[in-house]
Amino acid sequence: MSEILFTVLIAAVALERLAELVVSKRNAAWSVQRGGVETGQRHYPVMVVLHTGLLVGSLIEVWLLRPEFRPALGYPMLALVVASQALRWWCIAILGPRWNTRVIVVPELPLVTGGPYRLMSHPNYVAVVLEGLALPLVHSAWITAAVFTVCNAVLLSVRLRVENAALRAAAPRTTAVHS
Repeated sequence: MSEILFTVLIAAVALERLAELVVSKRNAAWSVQRGGVETGQRHYPVMVVLHTGLLVGSLIEVWLLRPEFRPALGYPMLALVVASQALRWWCIAILGPRWNTRVIVVPELPLVTGGPYRLMSHPNYVAVVLEGLALPLVHSAWITAAVFTVCNAVLLSVRLRVENAALRAAAPRTTAVHS
């Protein structure tokens, strides 16, 4: 894969992220209108910088260091990137208007336990971890993959604590939604 094709891939992911932000903004407004409470505001700017850094770092590493594209690594990583996008949008579809990039929980709504949430508690973060590792490795950008993965692990440890606490505090104890 040439540097140009890799740049096109990064641009496509960036456009996908912009689409997420449009959906997120609409959904955040829906949640707030229904009494949604936001928590974890302090870590959100760090998350934005980190995810932007993933895209920018991948491009800088590939264009400046010119790592060799290795098909045996690149194509499986591309498949993981596509799979992570599919998982992310499955999560967005299942959560519907509840999904957003912030931690905004509407009190008394039951937890969603259908779709990928039937299999695990936080499938969207599985998608983030997979994408963060796989996207740079499509073109052998090992440094970006490693730095993002370590920084993202630290960020996710904070994010998961905040989100789990918010969900526990807001959700009724006896009902769940199976979608």
